Amino acid sequence: MRTALICAALMALSTHSMAQGTTPAQVEVHYDNPEKFRDASLDSAGYDRGADDYVMKTLTQYLQKLGQRYLQPGQQLVIDIRDIDLAGRFEPWHSRAYDVRFMRDITWPSIDLTYTLSQPGQPTQQAEERVSDKMYLSRPGRAASSSDRLYAEKAMLDDWFRQRFAAHPAT
Repeated sequence: MRTALICAALMALSTHSMAQGTTPAQVEVHYDNPEKFRDASLDSAGYDRGADDYVMKTLTQYLQKLGQRYLQPGQQLVIDIRDIDLAGRFEPWHSRAYDVRFMRDITWPSIDLTYTLSQPGQPTQQAEERVSDKMYLSRPGRAASSSDRLYAEKAMLDDWFRQRFAAHPAT
């Protein structure tokens, strides 16, 4: 029993010291003038009021989750979101669906952003991009009955994040 306790204590110490040697990947998300975003509200009255707190909070959490999945330990990614145009549009002329986003092939999601990727021993990478998904209605596995109101934006960001920041094996 005593040997098992000593082994467990040594394993805990070695794991703790290894964890101290590497800093986990971090993602910071900032929103520049969200009150002026084109279409970042899930409320039909939102075209004139900028971004919803819910939209910003949900996208921030999702980008941080992507960072945990795709970034390497020690990398730090800072994303400044400059504009959001959510998928679909409200069509208030539909008498009983004034608060419903209608998804059309011409209402794809887009997010304008800049990012800075820092990592020890590497030059800093910076870029400005418009992330968009014109084929969002044709995505395989698209759940038409999904209750996630930001499904299209999350799928678009997942593709973008994976393409830009996932570790690619050497060929």
